[in-house]
Amino acid sequence: MKSTPLQTLRSLIEPVLRQPEFIQVAALCLRDDKAGREVLMVTSRRTGRWVLPKGWPMKRRTLAGAAQQEAWEEAGVIGRVDETPIGYYSYQKRHRTGLMLACRVEVFRLEVAHLARDWPEKKKRKRRWMPIEAAATAVDEPELAALLRAL
Repeated sequence: MKSTPLQTLRSLIEPVLRQPEFIQVAALCLRDDKAGREVLMVTSRRTGRWVLPKGWPMKRRTLAGAAQQEAWEEAGVIGRVDETPIGYYSYQKRHRTGLMLACRVEVFRLEVAHLARDWPEKKKRKRRWMPIEAAATAVDEPELAALLRAL
């Protein structure tokens, strides 16, 4: 079957416009409180939005290990991380160059044993325990809100 000129043009242009997703990792830090299950949220450095501790994969660490490290650096979390992700969400990250990057964030459950009084990014971020529904309402990413509500 012969393709039309429009189909040929589309087959050449679409791969150029389609961006690959970059993989990031996030820690879903949980605790059981008298009021129920809570999730630890942190503010992003640039915009102050509420997010999960997250970052890029790291050499010589599993994805879960990288999420655990991000939880330490961004929120002072010490705890046990599950090696299997509980889900993922996608979002558009603005790179420092101004370009938008399509990111897929693999989310790993982390049971919090202790919160440090001092941690690497303490002066750059706020951290707050939130009931799950409040955390789902606080985030900007619809897929992350849905993942939180599914808990």
